Amino acid sequence: MNTKSKIAVLGMIALSFAFSGNVSAQMKEKTVMVGGAAMYPSKNIIENAVNSKDHKTLVAAVKAAGLVETLQGEGPFTVLAPTDAAFAKLPKGTVENLVKPENKATLTKILTYHVLPGKYNAKEIWAAVKAKGGKAPMKTVEGEDLTFWTKGKDLYVRDAKGNDAKVTIADVNQSNGVIHVIDTVLMP
Repeated sequence: MNTKSKIAVLGMIALSFAFSGNVSAQMKEKTVMVGGAAMYPSKNIIENAVNSKDHKTLVAAVKAAGLVETLQGEGPFTVLAPTDAAFAKLPKGTVENLVKPENKATLTKILTYHVLPGKYNAKEIWAAVKAKGGKAPMKTVEGEDLTFWTKGKDLYVRDAKGNDAKVTIADVNQSNGVIHVIDTVLMP
């Protein structure tokens, strides 16, 4: 074997070890399944969300609003992520209308209403609800409050219009925050 071949083989071996180390590290992470995909705590909100088959509408809306870079940023953020089924509950044509370039400001307002500055896991939100006597208002990135409340073992959030969304999957940790999957789109 000549010197170039030996170097090439050694390079491929080194790459395989490097790659397998990354796969091994991801396999050891405590993941949560969302939309048929593992959500890795070492990845950011966008890197994980694009893999969820249940969040295609949300990802498209985030892209249309120009918020991808923000949600890939350092954060931390708490994202209340409506599923495609949640978007389907909106009146017919709403989503198609919102993603039009001329409606970017409205779309951005709605999406940032689903984001809390800081990282709040479900246990912290439950504690806030209990400490505040059953309802805990929290300020969104958009600027208005959402109100968290509980019923039995379920955590809910109420928007400014009085609509309630149930947290269906809590504590999906990300490198720059946490996602809580919800079943209804919230409106400021």
